[in-house]
Amino acid sequence: MDWTLRPFNAVFFGTAAVFLLLLIVSSLILRGRSEKTRKTVLVAACLVTFVGFFLYKYALSLDAEYDRLIADMDGFNWWGELPLHLCNVNMILIPIAVLTDCKPLKGFCFFVGPMCAAMALTMPTAGFDRYSIFLPRMLGYYGTHFMVFVEAIALVTFGLFRPRFRDLPPTLAAIFLITFAVFLIDAAMRRTGVYARANYFFAMETEGNPLLDIFRGWIPYPFLYLLPCLAILAVYMSAVMGAFALGRRIARGKRAKG
Repeated sequence: MDWTLRPFNAVFFGTAAVFLLLLIVSSLILRGRSEKTRKTVLVAACLVTFVGFFLYKYALSLDAEYDRLIADMDGFNWWGELPLHLCNVNMILIPIAVLTDCKPLKGFCFFVGPMCAAMALTMPTAGFDRYSIFLPRMLGYYGTHFMVFVEAIALVTFGLFRPRFRDLPPTLAAIFLITFAVFLIDAAMRRTGVYARANYFFAMETEGNPLLDIFRGWIPYPFLYLLPCLAILAVYMSAVMGAFALGRRIARGKRAKG
């Protein structure tokens, strides 16, 4: 059997099905359990993902083929592989959001995490497309991103977060503040020479992203060109919140009739 993985092939959908089944089964098992138990399970899952992430990066640092594939980016560099990207930063933020019960942070993780993980899964970078799923770098890349995807969704399926329209302003504020904090990290890495290519959250450069290139044409300054993304996120988040509001209304109607 051909185990080559590329977006939307049989292996990709099979892998996605496994992780979605994991989410469904765990959500059903935890239904009716205490909030403490549900929080513990989700935090533990994030910790396992976090450890797996660094094991995957360690394997990547030893991968000569990968180093050749990204030679134009100066090869593998630990400073460029920290969990500060839009998707994998959620391994850190989800436990903090759950343990502190911070709704804006939960909103960031729920709305940003799955969207960015899905983008990484369907638009993989060099070295992660059309290779066997059993390669360490493929297991690490897809395992990490699928886990981030289901862990962010689990905030809702575990009953730890209920998206409501009143959550929109504080969630947008959280997105802005977190992005600005990461921009400062990028700037510090570049200024000190620790990592001259630091570009977490695409806060310094667009890296050829066509949409961000348009925004950069409007606002030719690092970080600031990301501001139009808030408007796009506001529309996306409003649509999702509207769907949840409709679902709650339908559920109330059924209970009233029952």
